[in-house]
Amino acid sequence: MSSGYLLRDVEVDGATVDVRIVDRLITAIGPGLDSDGAVVVEGRGRALVPGLVDPHIHLLALAAELRSVRCGPPQVRDADGLRAALAGAEPDRHGWIRGTGYIERVAGPLNRWKLDELYATGPLRIQHRSGAMWMLNSAAALAVGLENADLPGVERDGDGRATGRVWRGDSWLREQLPPTDPPALDVVGRTLTRYGITAVADATPDLDAGAVSIITAARRDGSLPQEVLLLGAPIEEAGHPGPYKIVIADSSLPGIDELVTRIQAAHAAGRPVAVHCVSREALFLLTAALDEAGTLAGDRIEHASVVPEEAIPLLRELGVRVVTQPGFLADRGDDYLREVEPEDQPGLYRVASLVAAGVPVALSSDAPYGPLNPWEVIAAAANRRTASGQRIGAAEAIEPLAALERYLCPLDDPGGPPRRVAVGAVADLALLAAPLAEVLGADVDPVRAVFVAGRRLPTCTSEGMPVTG
Repeated sequence: MSSGYLLRDVEVDGATVDVRIVDRLITAIGPGLDSDGAVVVEGRGRALVPGLVDPHIHLLALAAELRSVRCGPPQVRDADGLRAALAGAEPDRHGWIRGTGYIERVAGPLNRWKLDELYATGPLRIQHRSGAMWMLNSAAALAVGLENADLPGVERDGDGRATGRVWRGDSWLREQLPPTDPPALDVVGRTLTRYGITAVADATPDLDAGAVSIITAARRDGSLPQEVLLLGAPIEEAGHPGPYKIVIADSSLPGIDELVTRIQAAHAAGRPVAVHCVSREALFLLTAALDEAGTLAGDRIEHASVVPEEAIPLLRELGVRVVTQPGFLADRGDDYLREVEPEDQPGLYRVASLVAAGVPVALSSDAPYGPLNPWEVIAAAANRRTASGQRIGAAEAIEPLAALERYLCPLDDPGGPPRRVAVGAVADLALLAAPLAEVLGADVDPVRAVFVAGRRLPTCTSEGMPVTG
């Protein structure tokens, strides 16, 4: 009978050693360790790093993305491409089409009447690439009773008619839609494993009991092997520690008193806040609200998409941390160069200046709205290049190793000291394809074996690791 694993000849912090795993823990590190009945994994000088942590992701949206039709770049680039994609999509059992990833440069602003021209066969809903808005055609608007909806996010024209555009209405829309099968999280779990991700924070706001149940069940049955922290779990619900998600929607900025009240309610329940903040206006509103409400250890800003230079000292003084996504620079950077005000472009997805000022920073994906692959995000943090090769905020670049370390922070301490491969640590590990210097320089799909709490998981890579014993 085998006793755990022995990872032989792996690179750890620049040295070639063996690493023993017994049960959930790393129990020994050093050269020439005895196999002692363990299953041996031959590392052959490849790097062994702690499992990566994605502290801002949307699990159910990612699962839904996998069964949706893509309506934006790179798959769809113009109105004809969108029309073809919708025509080729397979409706669900209720006849609905669900689209994602739309951006206006494909076919301009969409409303129900323009969507009717593109697809009139049945009900259609398309999510904007930002995740902040759904666009419904007339059949979908009729099916959900959009004209009579008493919802602030329902956009109306000058005559009071619903345009089909719904801002921040996810929970309401789910209640109006016909019942669907629960999203399968096993594919999400396998995809995260492929990239070496062993823990995530789900940043979806206002999770209802059904969503919490789906994620909890997937964790329990092992289809989602990653450790999960739910930022959107209700404040009052026991058993969900960690920050509480608050959204500052730029389509309808809250008053400062309302925001202060929400922050204080979370703090009173013993939960820090994780506040969605993507614009200059939202950031200054948030810093003023935190100054009035007071801060709690663990308060964090999600995205911090635009951070003016004068805001950096405020973030340091408040003691907040930032969970940001430089992967958007590679994914959407050319759009930013066209659409973001020139004075705001140097402040897009800052990293280096925040770190230099003493603000804790963690990197994340925001998947499915941003690129999931952490190795692509790490590369973007280091080179800050758009798809066309232009650089945005070059002064905010950090070294690839420093970027990796911002994926290695503990799940409950984003921006904190990176975890290490060390005796006594939980064996959440990723074995890479080559020494670390080579991987960080070139490889965007480098994971060859993954362990979660000492258990080896199957990976999606085509290259298997040699195993003996």
